[in-house]
Amino acid sequence: MLKRLLIYCTLLFGVVIAAKAQEVAHNFALGDKDFLMDGKPMQMISGEMHYTRIPREYWRERMKMAKAMGLNTIGTYVFWNAHEPVQGKYDFTGNNDIAEFVRIAKEEGLWVVMRPSPYVCAEWEFGGYPWWLLKDKNLKVRSKEPAFINAYRNYMMEVGKQLAPLQINHGGNILMVQIENEYGSFSDDKEYLAQNEKIFREAGFDGLLFTCDGPGQMPAGYLPGFLPAVNGEDNPAKVKELINKYHNGKGPYYIAEWYPGWFDSWGKPHSGSNADEDAKKLDEVLSAGISINMYMFHGGTTRDFMNGANMSRTEAYAPQTSSYDYDAPLDEAGNPTPKYYKLRAVIAKHLPAGQTLPDVPERKQRTFGLEVIRFSGVANLFSNLGKPIEAERPMSFEDLDQGYGFVLYRTTLQNAAAGLLKIRELRDYATVYLNGKRISVLDRRLKLDSLQLNSPAPNSTLDILVENNGRINYGPYLTDNRQGITDKVTLNGQELLGWKMYQFPFTTTSGFRYLPIKNEGELQPALYRGTFSLRGVVDTYLDMKSFGKGFVFVNGHNLGKYWNIGPQQTLYVPAAWLKKGVNEVVVFDQLKGGHTELSTFDHPVLNEVVKQ
Repeated sequence: MLKRLLIYCTLLFGVVIAAKAQEVAHNFALGDKDFLMDGKPMQMISGEMHYTRIPREYWRERMKMAKAMGLNTIGTYVFWNAHEPVQGKYDFTGNNDIAEFVRIAKEEGLWVVMRPSPYVCAEWEFGGYPWWLLKDKNLKVRSKEPAFINAYRNYMMEVGKQLAPLQINHGGNILMVQIENEYGSFSDDKEYLAQNEKIFREAGFDGLLFTCDGPGQMPAGYLPGFLPAVNGEDNPAKVKELINKYHNGKGPYYIAEWYPGWFDSWGKPHSGSNADEDAKKLDEVLSAGISINMYMFHGGTTRDFMNGANMSRTEAYAPQTSSYDYDAPLDEAGNPTPKYYKLRAVIAKHLPAGQTLPDVPERKQRTFGLEVIRFSGVANLFSNLGKPIEAERPMSFEDLDQGYGFVLYRTTLQNAAAGLLKIRELRDYATVYLNGKRISVLDRRLKLDSLQLNSPAPNSTLDILVENNGRINYGPYLTDNRQGITDKVTLNGQELLGWKMYQFPFTTTSGFRYLPIKNEGELQPALYRGTFSLRGVVDTYLDMKSFGKGFVFVNGHNLGKYWNIGPQQTLYVPAAWLKKGVNEVVVFDQLKGGHTELSTFDHPVLNEVVKQ
């Protein structure tokens, strides 16, 4: 009898819980003019921030800041190359735990607009595509080719396992899911877009789907039957006109990307926007009842080697900086800016009657400069070559089964021939050495791919250290993204053969042999290692002005790239990645040498361009 009573109570408890879940379940739908939440108009005031660009330890803190500014929704991409770094091996842990990012948003009272397109753009390496797709020279991304579609489908099935249960029609907080991303800027194949929709449905995304494109690209990029959001247009009348045109004469009206800031590229002036003008535009949009997503609300940092690059038929190759500060309302370190408070004041005017904004949270961590860090050891790259791969002709990164970092290409010049040394299709940056002495720097940005070689001695060693400076993430060259020496090297028109290739993916800085710092002799690329002690952890910025070009690891975390041409001259170090006691820093510099110390700042320097 007791056993039956326990079973009955258990069943009754389950019914009560299910009923409770039904009470808090919501319905999100498209009205003729508005989004409808449980049948009532809802205006989405959304801000974009990317889980991969923010240390996991700060996700909740950044969302509280979003809520305090008046946002009710968060937008984010999902980054294929972060989740499938090796084909068939998926990673949704740590900073890649996108499902936890969504759950935290729900706990903080925020809805989510999810953008799990296989292509994200986002100033992110290869637009989010994994590099290993390029191992097949004939494969074309963003196409109906079976090899691409199969890889894409496999990935989306894994994404669906993570995110489909978190859709609003399943009791979660994901309102809508985006198909592809600004596809109209790339092509106009409606069959390809429809195939995307089919894959999304197979992955379990059975709620509302939408597309987004710039105003001029909407005819090519929208998929009939689905909401066509607009990017980069903030004139309310034009927004409504465009969406009406491609959505059967009705709304709802959604600006999927509104830009209160912009990204930076190496060697170009720091970008930004006028906060007063942004506030005025936001007021106009909200007054018109239009929903909006700020790209970006909080940019964060593009760490590791994940920065992308732009290139078009009229614009030269332009790699982007590691800082993704974006001149956004919340800065790179999560601090509210004057723009934050101006936009917050606008949003407060448009709150429903009786609602007020929460107070802006005080930062738990302040930003400080630390004592000067002394380097204790140096590891010359040429003294840490390891075993090479040998081939008649140079092999690309992809043919070497390497995605990012550097490859050192070495050959012997048997004859004492002078003349023009040319690297065809250099991707993207190279330092050239003859018998260990640097003789030139070549740069795809500047269309520099050759140098004059002056009477080398017979049997001289030619070294070409090539860096992947960021695969193109936007435009017509997206499909042509192999890295390294992708064609051939010639001297006076004669192809150089017999190459050794030494790989430096720099997934870690362990395994290198460090020696005490002393007179280094010839200027060669090297790693500099030092330690520093902390009694408490704080955010800080590394001052990279005296260094040349490279990247920095702190306690095993790759902070991203630096380059003395600017405009970014500092690297942000989150307190979450520091620890009480001894910390380690490793700086790689391919251009300058003789470093003995590293300084820090209590503020970023993102606006200093150095003329070349």
